Amino acid sequence: MNKNGEISWEAQEYVQTSKNAGWYVGLVFIGLVLAAGAVWLGWWSFAILIVVSVFALIVYTVRPPRVLRYSLSDKGLSEGTRLYEYKDYKSFGVLQSGEHFAIVLTPRKRFSGRITVYFPENQGEEIVDAFGARLPMEQVKLDFIDKLIKFLRI
Repeated sequence: MNKNGEISWEAQEYVQTSKNAGWYVGLVFIGLVLAAGAVWLGWWSFAILIVVSVFALIVYTVRPPRVLRYSLSDKGLSEGTRLYEYKDYKSFGVLQSGEHFAIVLTPRKRFSGRITVYFPENQGEEIVDAFGARLPMEQVKLDFIDKLIKFLRI
């Protein structure tokens, strides 16, 4: 905690998992099969969408995660210049995936996405206590999309 009462830390924006050549070959193969099926059915725009999506996914998985600067203040969580205000979230939870720890903020708005912020283990208690002073803590479970992303190692 610094002199202003803020807690600051740096962490990667997401956990990068290793992928071997087989993962990329499988992705391209599945993409080609889906694109060929779309062309066979005459769905040209869908075929183009599949090719672009496979290309974008490869670029995304090869790009290393950025290291972001986070801080907690009385107003909310800051990620660089962006502020996530506490009033926009109904609760928070803690996720542990192997050696990685994350705070997950659950939004009040129904169709808003959850915010996941990784933090170093040595600051975990301080960060969780700071969130706990402002938001109720709930158990967080991975939803279907989160499980699919983890399974596909994206």
